[in-house]
Amino acid sequence: MTTSYPIKQGLFTRPVWLAIAACSVLAALLPIFNLAFAEGHAFHVSAYTVALVGKFMCYALAALALDLVWGYTGILSLGHGVFFALGAYAHGMYLMRAIGDQGQYRSSLPDFMVFLDWKTYPWYWAFTEHFWYCMALVVLVPGVLAFVFGYFAFRSRIKGVYFSIITQAMTYAFMLLFFRNDTGFGGNNGFTDFKTILGHDITAPATRAVLFLLTLAFLLVALIGARAIVRSKLGQVLQGVRDSEARLMFLGYNPLWFKLFVWTLSAVLCGIAGALYVPQVGIINPSEMSPANSIEMVVWVAVGGRGTLLGPIVGAFTVNGLKSWFTAALPELWLFALGLLFIGVTLFMQQGMLGVLNKLKRKKVAAVAEEAA
Repeated sequence: MTTSYPIKQGLFTRPVWLAIAACSVLAALLPIFNLAFAEGHAFHVSAYTVALVGKFMCYALAALALDLVWGYTGILSLGHGVFFALGAYAHGMYLMRAIGDQGQYRSSLPDFMVFLDWKTYPWYWAFTEHFWYCMALVVLVPGVLAFVFGYFAFRSRIKGVYFSIITQAMTYAFMLLFFRNDTGFGGNNGFTDFKTILGHDITAPATRAVLFLLTLAFLLVALIGARAIVRSKLGQVLQGVRDSEARLMFLGYNPLWFKLFVWTLSAVLCGIAGALYVPQVGIINPSEMSPANSIEMVVWVAVGGRGTLLGPIVGAFTVNGLKSWFTAALPELWLFALGLLFIGVTLFMQQGMLGVLNKLKRKKVAAVAEEAA
């Protein structure tokens, strides 16, 4: 897909900031209205809506992370689903430990371990009963994997379609590994049936409201931080890698460390998105690592507009909103609709939704200037 990248300064004009603030306030009101107004009240927001929008925000954070490496650095990853899932599993380990003896078998071990006749936790479950240790794993596990994988891939100057293929192979290998029962991660069923988080009922409306607002806060902080990066000198170098890596090397830059930085940062953001996802959705299993999920992330970014920061967020909400509608009304047609959507964007909207809006805006400004002249 060839893309003419929009000018990044035009995406964060004052009206855009006002729109971001307005959308953030409206989103923050959803869990508040869920708590403040009883069911049946005109202003009541259902728990389902709160959970659905919270899930979409997690997807939006993952899409934003992918835009940093694909939209601004030109590195197309088809394996970001593994970073998302690893962050979710790291948090899920704490949530499984928090169940205690409230499981079906009334054992201190998770039900799947009791079913498989495990007598004790494997060594890599050590300290996972501590919340902050698992939060460190949320950052470190995807980050270290991305750093090691990226170092050898970028040092070998693997790029383009070859890099995309090996990232897809990576996530597929992890999916097969986590499907095995003997790895200690729940096999096909994964982690589910969570009870509490930090001593609070995970299904309570107040707990879900806090998780929702934390997700919104992380998404906004990530957006502002990503904007600061792409507008900095570092961001200019990253875009230089995207546009002409050979010319950048001729100027004396070593692209390895720049690519490795943004690749690792993107993986960490995906891991955080997964950690926020798992308590709101209530389950994590190896299917989240499927190559199809990573490809869907690419579709979110492409539909919204890569290299725009805001576009991937819009794309994540748009595509997943359509997915929710299709899977309820016409479930057998969703994959066809997704394929047609991606083909349509590739052929007719190569800049994505925000790119089209920017193009229309530029035409309008040019027309006004022409009339004035």
